[in-house]
This record gives sequence, C-alpha cells and structure tokens, in this order.
Amino acid sequence: RVTYRGPGGHSFWAFGLPNPIHALGRAIAKIAELRVSADPKVTFNVGKIEGGTSVNSIPFSAAMSVDMRSEDQAALAGLVSRFRQALEAALAEENERWDHPEKLSLEVETIGIRPSGGFPPDAPIVAAAQSTAKLLGLDPQLVAGSTDANLPMSLGIPAISIDGGGKGSGAHSPAQEVFDTTDSHLGTQWALLLSLALTGLE
Repeated sequence: RVTYRGPGGHSFWAFGLPNPIHALGRAIAKIAELRVSADPKVTFNVGKIEGGTSVNSIPFSAAMSVDMRSEDQAALAGLVSRFRQALEAALAEENERWDHPEKLSLEVETIGIRPSGGFPPDAPIVAAAQSTAKLLGLDPQLVAGSTDANLPMSLGIPAISIDGGGKGSGAHSPAQEVFDTTDSHLGTQWALLLSLALTGLE
C-alpha cells in the first residue's frame, strides 16, 4: 500500500500546494511503463486507488494498493527495487513542480507477502497427484499459482494445490467470472485418492 500525504487545502485559494493525487498519478504512469521478464514470469498490478474528499479540495492523502508477483524471488526483488524508485521519483517531481515550502511525504506499507517455492515433477507429492489424477481420467498440468500451498513450499515442506473439479473462467472479472459444476465431484474424489496415496495406502 502506497500513500502520498500533504497538508491539503482549497483548490483555488491554496493552489500551488503539491497534490498527493497528482503524485499518485505520476507514480502509476511510471509503474505502467516498467518492463518485466516473461521467464521467469514477473507481474505487477495497480489494483486499487483512493483519496480526496471533494472536487474543490486539494487532497491531504492519496493511496494505491499494488500487487507484484514472480515465480523467482530474485526477479521479484528486482521489480520491487524499480517500483520503489518510481515512487520516489514521482514524489520528487510533484514536490519540485510546485516548489512550495509544504512538501508531500511518502509511506509504503507491506500488506501481504506470499512467498514462492516449488517441487520438481518427480517429487513424491507431485508424482502422487499426477498418478491419482490419471486414475480419474484427468490430465493434470503443472503450473505456478498463488495458493495456500505457497508458504509451506517456500519452507521446503511438501505441498501442492490441486484442481477442485468443474471448470472456471474469467477470474476476478465481474461480468465474466463463471463456474461450471459439471464433473465437479472429480475434484473431491481426487483429493481423497491423493490423501490415501500419501498415507501409503495401496
């Protein structure tokens, strides 16, 4: 969560004060121009913005929530470094633009960390998941994702996330996110078979 703060004031009488929303806009423009790796995959998203109290007020704060992800910790660290540089540059530019005694400040707060990790295809837990899926006629694909398995994987604890059955598409899209429950029972069956396989039951 990124927050720019300033004194705020009347849009006419206090004109000339640095504006937190303007600084936020400068930062977003810089973030949008960042170039990232496709392999390892690195992504970023400004997913939420907020600030201001009225159209005729210079806001006293403006904030955004930003999501950054990668399958590779070093690649993610590189993105975070460039992200921070963009934030600082936006702050300096807005303050310099108005050259006012009152300056904006910047606050960056980490609101969540989901570490990355993984296991090779021949790891026992992965092999067991593939074998039990095939018994049900499923064709499992090994892909990276953001799930509850991330933390234990990052600690070296065997963990995976499996398909819950059915078919979903349009994730996080208000108009297009759908779930088809056809064959969704296979997800429950897969979870049961995998649990039994991992206990050593034959």
